[in-house]
Amino acid sequence: MKIKKFTAPTMPEAMKLVRDELGKDAVILNSRVLQSESFLGFFKKRRIEVLAAVDPSEEEVQKPAMKVKVIPPAIRGNGSANKQQSLIEHSQPKEMECVIEREPATKTAEGLKSLLNNRPPAALDGVSLYPGPIQEAAKLLEDQEVCESVQREILSILLEEWYRDTSDRSGLEMKELLSREIEKRLSKKQFGGVSFTKKFINVAGPTGVGKTTTLAKIAADCVLNHKKRVAFITTDTYRIAAIEQLKTYAAILEVPLEVCYSIDDYKKAAEKFKDFDVVFVDTAGRNFRNKKYVEDLKHTVDFEADTETFLVLSLTSKERDMEEICAQFSSIPIDKFIFTKADETSVFGSIINMAEKFPFGVAYVTNGQDVPDDLIEASPKKLADLIAKAGEIHGPS
Repeated sequence: MKIKKFTAPTMPEAMKLVRDELGKDAVILNSRVLQSESFLGFFKKRRIEVLAAVDPSEEEVQKPAMKVKVIPPAIRGNGSANKQQSLIEHSQPKEMECVIEREPATKTAEGLKSLLNNRPPAALDGVSLYPGPIQEAAKLLEDQEVCESVQREILSILLEEWYRDTSDRSGLEMKELLSREIEKRLSKKQFGGVSFTKKFINVAGPTGVGKTTTLAKIAADCVLNHKKRVAFITTDTYRIAAIEQLKTYAAILEVPLEVCYSIDDYKKAAEKFKDFDVVFVDTAGRNFRNKKYVEDLKHTVDFEADTETFLVLSLTSKERDMEEICAQFSSIPIDKFIFTKADETSVFGSIINMAEKFPFGVAYVTNGQDVPDDLIEASPKKLADLIAKAGEIHGPS
């Protein structure tokens, strides 16, 4: 464990020094405001001191390192209070000063690793040292199960923003800042629903995530709001109920439907619907943790010809299962995610986590069973609000 103390005129400058020297994985162990005086006590200057640490490489661990001991601080003279001093005094234990002496690094690293591993994830970045509203933001990110690396980066930005602005910020304002930071991260991805640049819209995903209902919602939006000529193809021949369900939606929307059992059937249906604006393809819901079913899907649907493919995932699923499904679908050209069942959970961090881990955009979020109402076309702002404001999301407007 490499430990170093940094001082700078402002917290953002101190954080930059930490990142530049120790990297983005550095841990903030302590921070405080220092006051220095010049002639006769006038012209006081304030500096920020940060104690940071980072895990070294294995080679570095074998080198002698610094042993850190803590002793109570000496009594200091009175000085004028400022915002940062007050915040730190209220959000951290009493100051400790470091006494340095040589000791093998392996012992030091083990002790500090034990200390850090016993803290909750949010505390790894010194959350206990953060001002109250930032602590609230940290707790929200943790409660939303946003992955730790993203938490760390967002909280670092919020901390810099806090110290850059001398005015007090409320928890509500910090939520807005948090939402904006999440929005910036999501903006790197492609968002939005059906682009109408491709004729065939494939809807794929595991069983039970609501593919057929979601397909009907999107198709209804195309028919009612965009005035498109729509047709349906289904390859879900494993469940009679699925075919009947899609037949019902087709009758309501007055659109044609073809049931396909093979790739030849699919090609015939595609030719039949060549004059339609959009053709929605409902695929079979299977246990796609088994790669065999993905291969079967490739033998019944043409994923190469003028297609856009949405992978449907339920927000009630475990994130590890979502990741495994995405890995299994790596041989199929997925374009965007659709996240369903937002109304059945209060945890939405998997949206940003999956967007960070995979090169897919986000097309829609669904939040109920009603067709076509419970369909939200995704945008970075809507999804950021969903995560940062714990479920506060509005409809298509």
